[in-house]
Amino acid sequence: MIFWKTIVALALLGAPAALAQEDALRRELIPAGKLRVAIAVSPSTSALYVLKDASAPAGYRGVSVDLGASLAKKLGVPVDYVPYLASGEITDAADKNIWDVTFMPVDADRKTHVDFGAPYHLLQSTYLVAAGSDIRTIADVNREGVRIAAVANTATGRASALASPKATAIPVEGVGAGVALLKAGGADAIALSRESLVGLVAQIPGARVLDGGFLNSTTAIAVPRSKPLALAYVSEFIEASKASGEVRRSFDAIGLTSSMVAPAGMKP
Repeated sequence: MIFWKTIVALALLGAPAALAQEDALRRELIPAGKLRVAIAVSPSTSALYVLKDASAPAGYRGVSVDLGASLAKKLGVPVDYVPYLASGEITDAADKNIWDVTFMPVDADRKTHVDFGAPYHLLQSTYLVAAGSDIRTIADVNREGVRIAAVANTATGRASALASPKATAIPVEGVGAGVALLKAGGADAIALSRESLVGLVAQIPGARVLDGGFLNSTTAIAVPRSKPLALAYVSEFIEASKASGEVRRSFDAIGLTSSMVAPAGMKP
């Protein structure tokens, strides 16, 4: 983390400019004196979604929780998790001074609301279909009469609408609502990241996850827009976390053993 180490080194030498730079960084990244990490909570984990777990120290368990705690530790401040149902809600709150950093899939629409730092995960989104469905491929989803449950205002939801324009999209507030709709017969498929869908199969007897993907992107760290010092700092944090194996260990600890860590230096 060259950026931060340079500031600290110069500050120890009494460099006024470095001290001012450090103060500016803290105003951008931790204005409340603690790191407020926006997280998305779901019944199935992914590189984005975390699980609610009363036995966990923070009450939540997952990759976003691990990375948020690690970042707060490096900053030397407490961490505070701000829960949402999905990344769309997090995006909508980006200009409200509620959270300082988050982790979410990258897409063009979202770049108008947040600034993305370094990616830490290679994302693929696909469909889960109910038991007995005659849908076998992603192409089969794109037909009239097929109802797709997709979490509102998400990268996956937007990509699904483009990939399956003949189908009917049904926006839902969160992953749990999509599962309930499918179980009740109100939807034929759920659009979500592959990791999340694999985790849902056991909760929906007979359900299948389709091969391939309609969205191939990345999951990255992000901050509210126009915070360049914060963006540089969190990007260096992610690159260091990938290089040290921290991201890989976090994936494996939550059961995402097949998830792929984004390459070093990859852009969002």
